[in-house]
Amino acid sequence: MELISRNRKYIFIGLFPTVALYIIFVIYPIVRSFFYGFYEWNGLGEPIYIGLKNFQDILKDNIFWLSFKNNIFVVVASILGQIPLGLFLAIVLNSKLKGAGFFRSVLFIPMILSTVVVGLLWSTLLNYQMGVVNYILQSLGLEKLALDWLGNPDIAMYTVCAVIIWQFFSLYMIIFLAALQNIPNDILEAANIDGANELRKFFSITLPMLWPTVMTAVVLCISGSMRSFDLVYVMTQGGPANATELMATYMYNKTFSVYKYGYGSAVSLVIFVISFGLILISQSLMRKKNSDR
Repeated sequence: MELISRNRKYIFIGLFPTVALYIIFVIYPIVRSFFYGFYEWNGLGEPIYIGLKNFQDILKDNIFWLSFKNNIFVVVASILGQIPLGLFLAIVLNSKLKGAGFFRSVLFIPMILSTVVVGLLWSTLLNYQMGVVNYILQSLGLEKLALDWLGNPDIAMYTVCAVIIWQFFSLYMIIFLAALQNIPNDILEAANIDGANELRKFFSITLPMLWPTVMTAVVLCISGSMRSFDLVYVMTQGGPANATELMATYMYNKTFSVYKYGYGSAVSLVIFVISFGLILISQSLMRKKNSDR
């Protein structure tokens, strides 16, 4: 503590540039964006204060509610897809599997790829006319399964969610793997001596000890899903017929396609409030479930 006190001035000097840049380029634009949500502004002229009109218009827009529904679908699909898959693979890799390090590295590759690259890759693979996926299905005599994966409004959202799960499941795999390796072996060995099978050990020991990590994973999943933009925009741009429109793509289109900067700022504030609310609700439910155990 004495060393920290003596060097406090140097610590402040060292941190100041980073903190200052973060405030200027992150915090200030966010606050400014919220401010513009109460104005009508096209990005060029003088902003005109209109109070809550932008928010009233948002609530009356059917496309916004469609994007909200799609976003909730992405959140649910991501939680039900990424977290269980990540946990399952973490358990497999933690079971002294031969070549676990190699498989861990391979499975983590989608996560380290740029989201734009992933979007372009899967857009090419799923192309209705020349995509590899449909070519393989047709070669196997499964022509009925060769669908227009991104052009059919009935299945486009499912396709996008599958790609999102494919890219990000390995993040949760690594998180759960780290948590599993922190579970004391003594507890598991005692359970083995008592004759507990693997399923009993999972539900009685592993899952309760992983519950705080699961709660963290759910928060990450919700926040990441609510911010989904680049992957969807690259693959479908919110189409076809707004079938994959998310709140982030809706905000982008309103802001940069029709130059409603004030309206777009209001949408960003709505996204923030909804995301924060979903996180609070999920954490409350999971804490209640944890207290009931």
